[in-house]
Amino acid sequence: MLSRVADNLYWFSRYVRRAENTARLVGVGSQLQLDLPRSVHFTWRPMIDTVGAGEFFAQQFPQSSDDVGDADVVRFLLLESRNPSSLRSSVDAARELLRSVRDSLPQEVWEAINDLHQQIETTGERGLSRRYRVDFLNRIVDGCLKVSGLLSANVSRDIGFQFLRLGTALEQADMTTRIIDAGASGLVRPRNDEDRETFRNMQWMSVLRSLAAYQMFRRHVRQRVSAELALRFLLQNGEFPRSVQFCLSRVQNVLPTMPPRPGVDRHLNRVIGLTRNADPVSLAQRNPAAFMDEIQVNLGRLHDAIAEGYFHG
Repeated sequence: MLSRVADNLYWFSRYVRRAENTARLVGVGSQLQLDLPRSVHFTWRPMIDTVGAGEFFAQQFPQSSDDVGDADVVRFLLLESRNPSSLRSSVDAARELLRSVRDSLPQEVWEAINDLHQQIETTGERGLSRRYRVDFLNRIVDGCLKVSGLLSANVSRDIGFQFLRLGTALEQADMTTRIIDAGASGLVRPRNDEDRETFRNMQWMSVLRSLAAYQMFRRHVRQRVSAELALRFLLQNGEFPRSVQFCLSRVQNVLPTMPPRPGVDRHLNRVIGLTRNADPVSLAQRNPAAFMDEIQVNLGRLHDAIAEGYFHG
């Protein structure tokens, strides 16, 4: 397979999964905002920092304060074409990449990506409002899952499919850490310390739900949601497909089907060890954002090794 085609397949799957998880990320805030009493202050600004777009947001919107409202943040994360990690940018990028590899993927995938594009163009503005936002986000998630299902069910298990799997697993690991980061980054500010633990656990419940993990958490853990238990499940559970550990194991299973690249294996083993050795008790006692950032940095290095080894070498 040409390295250019492999690169496009890898990034196509990453952009589809990024679009899905961007919708899920906004869903964390939207669900929390609906569940919380009006007396509790909800802060949207940390979500922009979570996706690594804080400096870009400040440059584009210099008048915005740290207490920026949900309308500006949601528009920036979902529809802002100047934001390279927005929902719209991710779907548009996936669509453009698919143009160049249409011969490698079923026609139904092209149709499903076009449906997503049209959904954003026709209902995106309405979906920014609180009344219609949850429905809009659910439709986007369903559309992305349809693309993932078509890829899983209708694509031959050749080397191209392995690059699709590789991109999906790496992007999901990264986005899971970002959604964890968002849920733990002070979105909720209770007025007194007595309510802090209650609302903190509510945040973690929203994180689990946004990753479609709440029912599986209840099935595996069988305890009330807490920061420690949610972190352990989302970071280290080996059976839930969106956990960081599961995604890294999937990458580990894909690599033997490809030409060996020692640099890729080295970076992968480093991030696997970091995740396995994490202490959820310690992370829960402090803000886990620094640890999530560390995982993201190491996932970035793993991506660089993959790009160097398979696409640009």
